[in-house]
Amino acid sequence: MIAIALRFPAGRYHATPWARHVNEGVPEWPPSPWRLLRALVAAWKTKAPHFNESQVRSVLEQLASPPSFQLPPATTGHTRHYMPLGLSKKKGVYVEGRTMVFDAFVCIDRGSEATVLWPDATLDDEHRSILSELLAGIGYLGRTESWCEARLLSAGDAQERLTKADCHPLNGESPGPQHELVRVLCADASEAFRDQHLAKVKKPKQAKNKQAAKESLYDPPWHLCIETAQLHAERWSDPPGSKWAPYLRRAGCFTPPRQHTARKRSRPKIQVARYAVDAAVLPLVEQTLPLAEQFRRVLMGTHRRIEEKRNPHAGLPRSVAFSGKDEHGVMLTGHSHAFYLPTDEDADGRIDHLTVVASGGFDDSELRALDRLRRLPFGDGDPLNLLLVGLGRSSDFTAPLFAPGDVWESVTPFLVTRHPKRRGQKKDPPELLQNKTQFVARVFEEELARLQAIRPDLPSPREIIPLVDQYDVFRVGQRRLRPIQFKRFRRKSGDDGGRRLAGAFRIVFDRPITGPIAFGHSSHFGMGLFCNRE
Repeated sequence: MIAIALRFPAGRYHATPWARHVNEGVPEWPPSPWRLLRALVAAWKTKAPHFNESQVRSVLEQLASPPSFQLPPATTGHTRHYMPLGLSKKKGVYVEGRTMVFDAFVCIDRGSEATVLWPDATLDDEHRSILSELLAGIGYLGRTESWCEARLLSAGDAQERLTKADCHPLNGESPGPQHELVRVLCADASEAFRDQHLAKVKKPKQAKNKQAAKESLYDPPWHLCIETAQLHAERWSDPPGSKWAPYLRRAGCFTPPRQHTARKRSRPKIQVARYAVDAAVLPLVEQTLPLAEQFRRVLMGTHRRIEEKRNPHAGLPRSVAFSGKDEHGVMLTGHSHAFYLPTDEDADGRIDHLTVVASGGFDDSELRALDRLRRLPFGDGDPLNLLLVGLGRSSDFTAPLFAPGDVWESVTPFLVTRHPKRRGQKKDPPELLQNKTQFVARVFEEELARLQAIRPDLPSPREIIPLVDQYDVFRVGQRRLRPIQFKRFRRKSGDDGGRRLAGAFRIVFDRPITGPIAFGHSSHFGMGLFCNRE
């Protein structure tokens, strides 16, 4: 048995059946054996000329009988092209003529193969090797845009595909409801390799025998190699050496397979949006909180305008993730809503990135707003330019905010979440009331414990080291700053962030953890932010 597998890497097979006009929009399917044999001859002459005529003919003669096919699922398509016809004179003016041409094709999955099978044909090892090399030389089948990869199948694969063949010669059968009749152009084994109908030309030197004085235009001189120009010139309806074979093809072979409704897989929610900040003069790190608050304000406005335009009668839209409030305006607990985190990632003292993180994720309307935001008015100068550089989950990013490490340091001041308790049953010990540094450290430990309750992945710290020295200064990048230099008041009635005690710390864990880490008062606006310092 001989079996050839044909794969079309572009997912298309472009070929018009013989005796059909291209503008009928009917593609050839299955690929005609006549076309395949001619492709093998072309591969021989262009890629494997070291084989002689008798070797190739011995192979092709075994493929001259009508084969069976196993055809993959397919559909049809077409494109329309306007081909130039040259200049023509209309009403005394020369205009360029055009004609519309259809390019019909068969659409196949790029990874599937059509199989051509000759159950009764045999080849010895030498001729199988020749056929394999010829098949490897085929670059296209049909029109040149119909890229093709052909290969010879092993005996085991051939037998398996023969059991699945769904297109075969009629052989006296009558088409049933599961099949349809189609004509396929095949080779006539008794005529395909003869030459009596081929055009001939005179040899340069006149011979005595008139017949011997002429030679064929074709090499090899087979009817299989005849060109369309000669067929038209001599008004042949079909190529000599060919014959039409009726085939039974699976009915509705171009009907797209029924798509089973697949269960919608829940995709992980987007939790992080990262922006690069660009401006002639970037904001200083001391402006972290007002920049984060302004970004939140503009982002919520962008979301509101988008949703009002999409559904003007739905009432006032509210983003739970952006605002930190539910649909009734009640403050959320658990810190799953958005943190707005401006950062200086090149250590020059100016904010160059802005990250929005919400462990609860963003919905589609919030993602549209994040994608829409491009400019951020801030201060008295030109608006800041924002470039959205990434959407994803925390594990998708490697910035210092997210990279795993066991040493994390403050890049903005930690603001205490409560004031000293001087009376009552829960009043603070006298040493905390008398020492502000110790009080800040105690509140820091309390807030870190609350963060661990929300994030079970955080281990207990091995060491907590205060970074504010006796001059109330800590290092931020290449600069040394006091917490009081950071703008800490929000544009919110009653906010007292600027009057709260502040500090800076280094946290050392027993094992690497991933960020972001931000806690304390105004942590959703960049205060109390830590970065990996490894």
